[in-house]
Amino acid sequence: MSAGTEIALYLIRNVGALILLVVVMRGVLHTSRVNFYNPISQLVVRLTNPLLQPLRGVLPPTGRIDWAVIVIAVLLQSLILASIAWVAGDRWALPGLPTLLAWGAVGVLGLLVNLYFFILIAMIIVSWVAPGSRHPAIELIWQISEPVMAPFRSILPNMGGIDFSPILLFIGINVVQIGLRHLAMTLGLPTGLVFGL
Repeated sequence: MSAGTEIALYLIRNVGALILLVVVMRGVLHTSRVNFYNPISQLVVRLTNPLLQPLRGVLPPTGRIDWAVIVIAVLLQSLILASIAWVAGDRWALPGLPTLLAWGAVGVLGLLVNLYFFILIAMIIVSWVAPGSRHPAIELIWQISEPVMAPFRSILPNMGGIDFSPILLFIGINVVQIGLRHLAMTLGLPTGLVFGL
């Protein structure tokens, strides 16, 4: 592999993953109903509006689901995978469009699960280090994690001020990750191409 090919693959993977992460984060912010006056939320909205605005008329959000984010994220992940195959010289190894879109959907789900994994880790660390902080990033972590944590908290009885719900959520995340890995193998998605799978 030439240096130019390696650089191109590096840029496609990393710049593509960064753009995809911001788009998926926009969907998470919408689903979690976070404070959109938070400066970090505003940054994510400003960065993603150029991609999402053209689809807003056709795919408006309904309830907690932002359809434009889902479509853009799956298309972007599919484009990243196709670009990697094209640059690597595996043009003929690309599947048909339905399989490529299925790969994109699995990749977006994998990224979403990993995003929640790291948000949960950050929430645990923040609860130890800065439990009452009003920093915009910490507020965002709490606002994103709380809708996911609440159902698990309602399952567990009161444990005297100790919250064991993150353990249940970690177990749930690991179960979903195993399922996604097996789904990716079933679809023939090459390992290592998608973040978290």
